[in-house]
Amino acid sequence: MKKRRLFPALAIIIAINILVIVAAQHADAAAYRRGSSGAVVTQIQTKLRAWGYYSGAIDGVFGSKTERAVKYFQQKNKLTADGVAGTATLAALGISASTATNAQSGDINLLARLISAEARGEPFDGQVAVGAVVLNRVKHPSFPGTLSGVIYQPGAFTCVVDGQFNEPVAQSAYKAARDAINGCDPSGGAIYYYNPKTATSTWIRSRPVLLDIGEHRFCS
Repeated sequence: MKKRRLFPALAIIIAINILVIVAAQHADAAAYRRGSSGAVVTQIQTKLRAWGYYSGAIDGVFGSKTERAVKYFQQKNKLTADGVAGTATLAALGISASTATNAQSGDINLLARLISAEARGEPFDGQVAVGAVVLNRVKHPSFPGTLSGVIYQPGAFTCVVDGQFNEPVAQSAYKAARDAINGCDPSGGAIYYYNPKTATSTWIRSRPVLLDIGEHRFCS
């Protein structure tokens, strides 16, 4: 009898653990912290600057100034002052978690499409590195300050010109995009990459090399 009672209890415990994990994953999906970028970060910066908490550039990049401003806002509004714009902080800023999640999903899908077209068949670290290069460009003053601006910058990526960007997306590219957006950067901070076997540009070959991953060479 004791064994029969034990199995339902274990099943309930397992189900509760699964629900907790899923809830945590959803909460984390709507959290923005140092290293994040995109449309929601722009909204956060705009709100904070309008209310006098932030004096930096509205560039969609969650850097140290944005982090300090978020902490200041959290302290003033009796929130946990951790510098992370999670669900409660977003709500206090007037940004719904669903809006934030949808915006982040859009960024992931766009970056995954680029990764798939540029690095399909590359090692997983190489796929993440390509995504990181895009995000490093967003933060760099020489490039557009948004993800879409970097990807669609004329002549920036061959796949956008030759149509590969519109082909079906490899599943691994979605995970690589999420890892890159969450701050993983196997490229070592690169803002360029190329295939040394096929590249014909003498300029790209003159860039300082950081490392090679698979068929791609990553440069600063």
